Amino acid sequence: MSIVLQRPAAVGALARGRRARTRRRIGVTTVLAVAVVVVFAVTLMVGNTFYTPDQVFRVLLGQTVPGASFTIGELRLPRASLGLLSGLAFGMAGVTFQTMLRNPLASPDIIGISSGASAAAVIAIIGFSLSDALVSTFALVGALATAGAIYLLSRKGAFTGTRLVLIGIGVAAMLDSVTTYMLSRAANWDLQTAMQWLTGSLNNASWGRVLPLALAVVVIVPLMIGNTRSLSVLRLGDDSAAGLGVRVERTRLLLIVGAVVLLAVATAGAGPIAFVAFMAGPIAARLIGPGGSLLVPAGLVGALLVMLSDLVGQFAFDNRYPVGVVTGVLGAPYLIYLLIRTNRSGGSL
Repeated sequence: MSIVLQRPAAVGALARGRRARTRRRIGVTTVLAVAVVVVFAVTLMVGNTFYTPDQVFRVLLGQTVPGASFTIGELRLPRASLGLLSGLAFGMAGVTFQTMLRNPLASPDIIGISSGASAAAVIAIIGFSLSDALVSTFALVGALATAGAIYLLSRKGAFTGTRLVLIGIGVAAMLDSVTTYMLSRAANWDLQTAMQWLTGSLNNASWGRVLPLALAVVVIVPLMIGNTRSLSVLRLGDDSAAGLGVRVERTRLLLIVGAVVLLAVATAGAGPIAFVAFMAGPIAARLIGPGGSLLVPAGLVGALLVMLSDLVGQFAFDNRYPVGVVTGVLGAPYLIYLLIRTNRSGGSL
């Protein structure tokens, strides 16, 4: 009798816990979305000249506002849009790798994909003196080629997240050496361009950089959200995922390609903004709590990190700093913390 009575109570407690987690996830995601909209609006308003929300809204509606139409429409709006979209792409790409490989260190920053994009871009700038559009194309191809090489190397034998991370770190070291060599032989004018790109900056934001990224986000993000369940199941391991009906190799390849395209196009537009892909997922995991997908929350956290860091770099100090400098200062201590935590407990997202 006691067992029969305990079962409904246990089921009820389980249902209440699930509802509480769902409410928390929806609430946190809503707050993050509102925060992104607010920071985006602030980015359009503040600068050497402050514009009121009414003036910003009129410009967004296509009305002509003396002074504001050019400053907001041609300078601040592309910059804010590039920051939002690149942060969203970095955050979603990073959490995809971290979730799939069950390792918070398995972000594109750490496992070499960003290094592949950077090496290719530096070769395009210094070796061939190519235009911005072709540099972006080189960065995209470099990221895709690096990701493909790491994936193929990690598949030899049993595929494991640790194996992929270690191979990625080795590939990153080689590619960083290529980048350093190219920088050492660069002319002064090419060196300045390459260093600005490598730092990660929104200073050269333009609609030409925003539109390819916006197209990638529109195409890739729904595809990745549609595979949210499969991504969550992959955390259980290949055998368990296959037993639950997931086509493991196909799903993993699809998610890797989607994440790499997001990362590569964002890197091509804004440069390899340090540690955003690395930090967004773990921060979102701590805000959301256990259970549920982190794709959308991590994307929103990534957008907030980039836009807030850009505001800090522009206005918090006497000198102006690129966004990549600010995120690098934030990300380095967080990397040390995660290394200590993972070493102690084998931590995961």
